[in-house]
Amino acid sequence: MAVVMAIVGPCLLVCYHPLSTMAVGVVTWWAALCLVSIVNIELWRRSAWALARPSDDGGPKLDRRQYLQLLLSAGYVFGCAFRSMLPRADVQRFGLFDSWISSVLVGRSVATVAELCFAAQWALLLYLLAKEARCRSGVVISMLLVPLIALAEICSWYGVVTTAYIGNAIEESIWALAALLLIIGVAAVLRNCQASYRPMLMVLIVLGSGYVLYMCTVDVPMYVSRWLADEASGREYLSLTQGLWDAGSRWTVTHSWDEWHPEVPWMSLYFSVGVWCSLALVHLPRWNCNSQPVPDPIPAPTPV
Repeated sequence: MAVVMAIVGPCLLVCYHPLSTMAVGVVTWWAALCLVSIVNIELWRRSAWALARPSDDGGPKLDRRQYLQLLLSAGYVFGCAFRSMLPRADVQRFGLFDSWISSVLVGRSVATVAELCFAAQWALLLYLLAKEARCRSGVVISMLLVPLIALAEICSWYGVVTTAYIGNAIEESIWALAALLLIIGVAAVLRNCQASYRPMLMVLIVLGSGYVLYMCTVDVPMYVSRWLADEASGREYLSLTQGLWDAGSRWTVTHSWDEWHPEVPWMSLYFSVGVWCSLALVHLPRWNCNSQPVPDPIPAPTPV
């Protein structure tokens, strides 16, 4: 079914827009995004089905923690699927389809909900690990993650509405900071958590470090350079009122590879690897409601 829909989608796009006006690279990339998104939805459905099945002892397999993770994952998985099938560039105001549903106002609203769900998933994971390990610093960091991302979303909306890339640069900087705090929180609970969790947490630290490095060396500098270029050219930005109206009423349809190729790397990773992380958080770690923290062989330091 996923393959059929991924083939039908590009065919409909070609019907409405002659192939001579479209870059083959754009169609191929968009078809891949559609296929990945539909597969991701199917993976979420299978996850929900698997977790809803009774456990071997006849009791419910899905505890409250996994149920909440599953709901939060749905917000992110379906939000990313929507954005994959109707991609757009917010500040530049262009997309693949000439429709209000593909407007920046709609797309950014969906993205805001999805990203808050994703941040809540990580916060919930760290909170549960920290509570189990009795790590106060981990609990505090877990409570900071969602407010930080909410602040990042405000900065994103400022950048999208006014078309000033400095808002996006600050947004991505906050995401990098939140990821760094998550790494610190995971490292803090690593020593006292259950031994079975440690390999997963080590992988998380490595992947998180790679994400922070990418954000600080590629993503944030890209937005800063765009903002500096606009400043040098004397670009006039929109007011908040003008920008909101503009974001909901103006969009440009383009299928040019030159326009889309700067967006391809981050969108491809975001709508694939990001969603897979969200799906993994539903299952990892395999919580045991009756489990107790495993004592660490290294004695805890004596309080002063």
